[in-house]
Amino acid sequence: MAQNSYIPFHVPSVGDEEIEAVEGVLRSGWLTTGPVALAFETEFARYLGCKHALAVNSGTAALQLALDAIGLREGDEVLIPTYTFTATGEVITYFGAKPVLCDSVSGGFNLDCEAAEGLITERTRAIIPVHVGGETCNMTAVRNLARRYNLRVIEDAAHALPASWEEQRVGTISELTAFSFYATKTITTGEGGMLTTDDDSYAERAATMRLHGIGKDAWKRYTRAGSWDYRVLHAGYKLNLPDVLAAIGRAQLAKCDRFWQERNAIAQFYLEHLSQIEELELPPTPLSVTQHSWHLFILRIRPELLQIGRDEFIEQLKELGIGTSVHFIPLHRHPLYRERFGYSEEGFPNAETSFQRALSLPIYPGLQPDMQHRVVQAVTQIVHKNRKRNVVAV
Repeated sequence: MAQNSYIPFHVPSVGDEEIEAVEGVLRSGWLTTGPVALAFETEFARYLGCKHALAVNSGTAALQLALDAIGLREGDEVLIPTYTFTATGEVITYFGAKPVLCDSVSGGFNLDCEAAEGLITERTRAIIPVHVGGETCNMTAVRNLARRYNLRVIEDAAHALPASWEEQRVGTISELTAFSFYATKTITTGEGGMLTTDDDSYAERAATMRLHGIGKDAWKRYTRAGSWDYRVLHAGYKLNLPDVLAAIGRAQLAKCDRFWQERNAIAQFYLEHLSQIEELELPPTPLSVTQHSWHLFILRIRPELLQIGRDEFIEQLKELGIGTSVHFIPLHRHPLYRERFGYSEEGFPNAETSFQRALSLPIYPGLQPDMQHRVVQAVTQIVHKNRKRNVVAV
């Protein structure tokens, strides 16, 4: 197989606009956080329809600042899905608090609010729903749960740009929302993130804490409009986004809707051509009140109908030149969460059954129709070759 025939799991969609934007920053002489990052924040807030957007150096940083903003303390507890990337849980431990893992909804990946309610204690402070793959969580159920128990809601929207619930954009629904611009995300800055909120006090706190806890507009101290004098108000962090990366983000944001249209078209192609294969389970059907971002297309095999498991399925796809990934290894399976918090597979049956069968197919702008056909053909070929009903008893 020729190397150039391999279809990677993901390829960033970067063009001349991004290159020119970065070149403009490099020529400006101002590389770190400055006017370009501020413009990115303004444009992002306008795109979503939120009041404040704060650019940071990762989606993890956005979650960290959100937890700082609500005043999370040692001994507190935060409800999160076990079916997520470790960043969702690790930021909670930064504050000496405990991530309380919750199972997924039956047949899906997102957090089960009924299961979460049974885990609430007097120490529970917040809930972090994660929109896995870009499928919006049931935010009505999340908000109702939060109201009943006076919980803060922080959305992990690393996969959810652009996505919506009941015609309301993710990023405008809850008190605080964290986005990621990592290299594989729906728009990218290479590394980066954004925290959105309509709350002035949260925004002011996050703006201060992301740059060492120094007073507002600290970045200006090296400009003509600034001053060398500054005041450290809090023991803050170093989480700001430099203009070099923000420039990429501005160019990407201008393409966000087109990128979504292309991913959505690929998702519909996969759904159309794989839906009749009984050995496969397709992503949960988005509710009519939602918009799926289609950051991921998570396919699940039905191992009871196949002679091979998920891992072998992935290897056979690789042999046919198709790159895949797995999203995600649930948190309760990792040594940190087992050894420090005592979690095990037994408490998360829905997340377990989804994880053991899941693999993510390529879905990104630039995945041409012939490549999409190759993905479908490879999946179909592997199923046909390995389906159990082809086994003839001797």
